[in-house]
Amino acid sequence: MDEKFNIVFMGTPEFAVPALNALYEEGYNVSLVVTQPDRPKGRGRKIVSPPVKQEAIHLGYKVIQPKSIKTDDFYNHLKHLEPDFLVVVAFGGILSDKLLSLPRIGAINIHPSLLPKYRGPAPIQHALINNEKETGVTIMMLDSGLDTGDILMSQTTAISPDDTSETLHDILSKKGAKLLVSTLDKFQKNTVKRIPQDHSKATYAPLLKKKDGLIDWSLSSDKIAAFIRGMTPWPGAYTFNNGKRIKFFKVKPAIKNEAVAPGTVLKGFSDELRISTGSEAISVLEIQGASGKRLQISDFLKGCKIPPGTVLK
Repeated sequence: MDEKFNIVFMGTPEFAVPALNALYEEGYNVSLVVTQPDRPKGRGRKIVSPPVKQEAIHLGYKVIQPKSIKTDDFYNHLKHLEPDFLVVVAFGGILSDKLLSLPRIGAINIHPSLLPKYRGPAPIQHALINNEKETGVTIMMLDSGLDTGDILMSQTTAISPDDTSETLHDILSKKGAKLLVSTLDKFQKNTVKRIPQDHSKATYAPLLKKKDGLIDWSLSSDKIAAFIRGMTPWPGAYTFNNGKRIKFFKVKPAIKNEAVAPGTVLKGFSDELRISTGSEAISVLEIQGASGKRLQISDFLKGCKIPPGTVLK
C-alpha cells in the first residue's frame, strides 16, 4: 500500500467530526488538528471545548487552538510539519493565500451543497428554506474566494419532506466524510480531476441570525413549512402571541375553513392549533412556549390555550 498523505486537519463543530474519524479509520497521517479556542456556551456560560477537539483527543491526535491563524508562529508551526494537504471542514476562519499555498498538494474543503449553488456559511438551512428537493456535498480546492475553488468530487442527496437542518446536517456530514476519503484516494492514484465552477450559476447562503426566524404569515403554507424545517434547530422559527415568543418545530399543511387574515388562529378541535397563511393554513404539531420545553401540540394546549381569532405576529 502506498504511504498515506500527511494531513493537517482544520475543523471545529460537530459537522467536521465524521471527516476526522474517516481519516483516522483510513490510516491517514493526521499530524495536527487545528480548532477554535474553547468558548463559553449555554445559559450557564460554561467553557466548552469544540467537538473536533474532544474527538481529536479521544483519537490521540495533537491539537492546537490558536487565537489567530494569521500569525507567523502559526504559519511556521504548520510549515515545519510539511503537510501534503490542509483538510478544512467548517473551521470557522478564512485562510490566507500564504496558508493555502503551504501544503505540498493543496487545501481541500467539504462544503454541504452542490456548488456553485449555496456558497457561504448556511447552505443546509437555505436549501430547506427554499424547498429544494435535493442538495449534496462537494469536495473542492480552497482558493482565495468564498467557496469558489475547483470541484474535485460531489454527491447528490435527496431531501426528505421531514428533513430539518438538524437531520440534513447529520446526513451530509457523514456523506462528506466518505467523499473526502474517496477524493484522497483519487489523489493517491493520480486520477483526480479539477472542475472549475461555473460562477454564473452561483448562489449565496448567508449566515442566519436569531431575528431571521420570525415567521411571515403572508407566505404560502408550503413556504412556511419549508421555512420552519430550515430554521430547526437554529435559529428557530417563531412568532409572537401577546408579545410572548412561541417557537414552531413541526407543522403540516391544513385547510383554511374561514376567510381571515394570515396569522389568525382558526377554529378547530380542542387539541389542534390551525393558523391561517397566505394561501391555506398550517396545523402545528410541535411547539415551545416562551418559558417551556418542546411539546406535542395536544400537550401544549392543555396548559396554554390560544383561542380562535388570536392574531399571531
